[in-house]
Amino acid sequence: MTDEIATSAEAVEAAILPCVHEVHADPDACTGIEKVPEPLQKPVAGKSAARWAYERLILYIKNFEEQLDGEHEVAMGFAGGDAGVMRIEGMGYFDPDMITYYGSDSSGARTQLVQHVSQLNVMLRALPKRNEAAPANRIGFRLVSDLEGDGSDT
Repeated sequence: MTDEIATSAEAVEAAILPCVHEVHADPDACTGIEKVPEPLQKPVAGKSAARWAYERLILYIKNFEEQLDGEHEVAMGFAGGDAGVMRIEGMGYFDPDMITYYGSDSSGARTQLVQHVSQLNVMLRALPKRNEAAPANRIGFRLVSDLEGDGSDT
């Protein structure tokens, strides 16, 4: 191990860069986030709480989907109340502090949840895909593609 001296500017930047650390009881059963896209490797100063939460949720959704078989799709459960489970079909944010999820509930009804970032608490779930003949819908890959394209013009 080498000792490196950081400038005060490097120390300040390192303090605000995103960091991911996960430990699992069975590393083969669940893989954590391994690759953080370039836009999320930049200092977070200047990003709203909504955008920061949105971008990190995208990584968790994509990582969760990568571990699903072809017969399941990602859905989201919500703590508190009886909002139930929503099949994720879209996601967005409204600066400075709102996240919104678009999808459908277990009966197929169109659903949208608007959530303040201070209330952010979701559970990702695997649901059987609706159409057995069609490939599984993977929203996480589209969300990451939008994120890597910056996604700031919406």
